[in-house]
Amino acid sequence: MAAGRNGRTVRDLRRANRTAVLQRLYFEGPLSRFELGPATGLSSGSVSNVVADLVADGLVEEAGSVDSDGGRPRTLLRVAPRSGHMIGVDVGETRVRVELFDLTLTEVARAERPLEQQRYAVEGIVERIRDGIAEVLDAADIVPEQLLGVGIGVPGIVEHTQDRGAVVHGQTIGWNAVPLEELLRSAPQLPDSVPYFIDNGAKTLGQAEMWFGGGRGARNAIVVLFGSGVGACLVTPDVEHGRAVEWGHLTVRVRGRRCRCGALGCLEAYAGAESLLDRWREQGGRPPAGTDEETALTAMLAAAYPPEGTEADPVALTVLEETAEYLGAGLSDLINLFQPERILIGGWAGLELGSRFLPAVRRHATAYALRHPAGRVTIELGRLGPDAVTVGAAILPLADFFTRGGRRAQPEPQGPPPAWRTALEERAPH
Repeated sequence: MAAGRNGRTVRDLRRANRTAVLQRLYFEGPLSRFELGPATGLSSGSVSNVVADLVADGLVEEAGSVDSDGGRPRTLLRVAPRSGHMIGVDVGETRVRVELFDLTLTEVARAERPLEQQRYAVEGIVERIRDGIAEVLDAADIVPEQLLGVGIGVPGIVEHTQDRGAVVHGQTIGWNAVPLEELLRSAPQLPDSVPYFIDNGAKTLGQAEMWFGGGRGARNAIVVLFGSGVGACLVTPDVEHGRAVEWGHLTVRVRGRRCRCGALGCLEAYAGAESLLDRWREQGGRPPAGTDEETALTAMLAAAYPPEGTEADPVALTVLEETAEYLGAGLSDLINLFQPERILIGGWAGLELGSRFLPAVRRHATAYALRHPAGRVTIELGRLGPDAVTVGAAILPLADFFTRGGRRAQPEPQGPPPAWRTALEERAPH
C-alpha cells in the first residue's frame, strides 16, 4: 500500500482514527458525534465515517440522547460492553485468580485456585491457569473464539522471544527461563487466534492504576506491588504503558539478610510480607500455625495494634515500624532516581497494612530523599483493591485491541496482497 510523506498509509490513518474514537468513548463516553470531533481532532466527516464503521462492527452502540442548543437531540454513543471479552490472570503468592471481563472491564465470571505446598511448581501453575480459564468461559457460556486475549501477571522478569513466546525468569520463585506461553499452548485449550499477553505482575498492577485508579492524569508515576515480595512499575511519557523494575532487589544493607533470590541485603528481605513475618517469628512472635501469609499478617497487625485497653505485642510493633522505615527508604531511591509526581502502593500486603502504615512510610521516604523531588511527590494507597493485578492483566489484550483500531489480530498474510485489493483500500472513503 502506498505511503504518504510521513510514511503512514491510508490503512494506518484509518486505524489511528478508529483508535482515537474508541478510546475517547471508552474513557469519556457516552459522547455525541458532535463532541467526538473536538475530542479527537477529527473532522465531522471523518467522525461520521469512523462511527458508522464501528457501529457496523458491533463495537459502538447508541446510549440515549441529549438536547442540543435549539436543534435536534444529539444521539449519544458508547462502547458496546458485550462486543468483546478478555481474561485476566494473577499468579499470586497464595492463589491463582482468573477473571473474565467484558469490553468495559466489568467482571463476568471468576475462578480461584489456591497455592499450597510447592506453590510455584510450574506444572501446577499451568494447570491452575488452564482450569481457571475453562471455568470462567463455561460459567459465562462464552466460546474461546470470542476472546480478545488472555493477560497474565507473573512474578519475575518476562522476556518476549520470537520462537518460544513469553519466557519467565523468576529467580525468587525458582523459575529459570520458564517458557510459560509455550507450556500453555501445548494443550490446545484456546485457538491460535487468541493471543496470550504475559507480563510482570507489578506492571499489570501499574496498568490498572494508571487507567482506572489513583494514577489517572499523572504523567510520571510509580506503582508499587507490596505482597510476599515487592516490585514496582515505572510510568513516564517515554514508557507510556509502564516498565517493571526489580526494585525489591535493590541492596539496602551490605551483607544483610539473605533474600529469596539468594543475594544478601535486598529490600525484599526486609520489606516483603514473607520477610516481615519471618522477622516477627525470629524475634519471638507467634504467627498462627498452618495459615497462609495473608491470615498471618492480619494476626500480626492485630497483635501490634490491639483494641484499646489491651497491651500491644512489642515485637510485632517494632518489626512493623522497621518495615515502614525500610519501605520508605526504598521509595526514596525511586524518588531520587525517577522524580515521580505520584507513588501508589498496592498489592495485598500494602492494602492490608493500609492507612495505619502509610504516614510512617511517607515520613521516612521524605527524610531519606532529596528535598526537591520529595516535595513534589504524593504517596498514596492504590485505589483498585486486591483485584488490581487481574484487571491490569486483562488490560493488556484490551490495549492491544485499541492499538489495532478495534480489530482482532490476524495471521500475517503470506506474500504481497493482490494489486486490486491495494488499489481498493487506497480509494476507501475513511
